[in-house]
Amino acid sequence: MTRIDVWLWSVRIYRTRTMATQAVRGGHVRCNDAPVKPAQQIGPGDIVTVRTPGWDRRFEVVRLLDKRVGAKIAQAAYRDLSPERPAHLANPVARRERGSGRPTKKDRREIERLRGR
Repeated sequence: MTRIDVWLWSVRIYRTRTMATQAVRGGHVRCNDAPVKPAQQIGPGDIVTVRTPGWDRRFEVVRLLDKRVGAKIAQAAYRDLSPERPAHLANPVARRERGSGRPTKKDRREIERLRGR
């Protein structure tokens, strides 16, 4: 058995253990569709749901890890059951050139048109 925040960090879903702990405390992580605390013990076969803006990711725990490992080993420790990433999250964000100043009225209207407003 391993703590859920340690497992999320060790399989590289979060960059730091602190970020994983904060996500669990904030209610963004569920285990078997139930809210959890950072010290919740998980085991193989559990389904972990991680909420990110606009997308819920689901993982089945295949192997327990308590240390951060390489990406290949980390990917082997879970099975990704997530639906496909929504198209609106995959589109690149329009960026302006650095130092080009404030957008003109015409630029602003084009940006709003691209964003779908």
